[in-house]
Amino acid sequence: WVSAHRGAPVHGLPENAVETFEYALNHAPALIETDVRRTSDGVLVLMHDETLDRTTTGTGRVDATTFEQVRALRLVADSVVTSFRVPTLAEALAWADGRAVLLLDVKPDVPYEELVAAIRQHDAADRVAVITYSLADHQRLFALAPDLVVSATAETPDEVDALLSADIDPDRVIAWTGVGVPDPAVIQRLHAAGIRAQAGAFGAIDAAARATASPAPYAPILATGADVISTDVVPMAALAAREVTRRGR
Repeated sequence: WVSAHRGAPVHGLPENAVETFEYALNHAPALIETDVRRTSDGVLVLMHDETLDRTTTGTGRVDATTFEQVRALRLVADSVVTSFRVPTLAEALAWADGRAVLLLDVKPDVPYEELVAAIRQHDAADRVAVITYSLADHQRLFALAPDLVVSATAETPDEVDALLSADIDPDRVIAWTGVGVPDPAVIQRLHAAGIRAQAGAFGAIDAAARATASPAPYAPILATGADVISTDVVPMAALAAREVTRRGR
């Protein structure tokens, strides 16, 4: 699998836009990783940064701006103003129905209770996974919604041990092993527990793939047995994943 990091923006398509998600799916049956923040009046929207400045025509903090104000803005891609607007989580959940699984990177201003309520309202538990950054957050989310799939950090053997000893359901975990080539011992221990592992290629590895126009830079990640590559370059990472699958057959 590949995971489209922030939807894998490209060719004037902005990050965290439904139109960008559609483009990614033209190249691979990707997980769509996207970021969730909360406006000042409680609407959950797709936005990575705390502020609007980098990715929209607006300024100021997302959590200090009303949804009506956010909706009036345009998304920016490569410093170019596009015709696209900031989507809501509700719109993304509706779009994903029958199309894709959304991997939700939920920012600290979004209460888990509100996130879970939105997922329930759209009957979307079967098409989302939620990213957590600490074992405490994972356990808190698991207590609220034990049926959700959760991404949990497991970059070292000690973190794998802590994850496996926690009150969670390993069958509903995707482990995040960090950016770059993961520790093969970590992958082996996760697989022994029946947990799939995800590694990030965004940054140097994606840059190398772009520079060489080749899927080769992803090979070291896949050689460790990682199940998912999180990438900004979905077409090239998908080629690498398909090649591994072909050889496996």
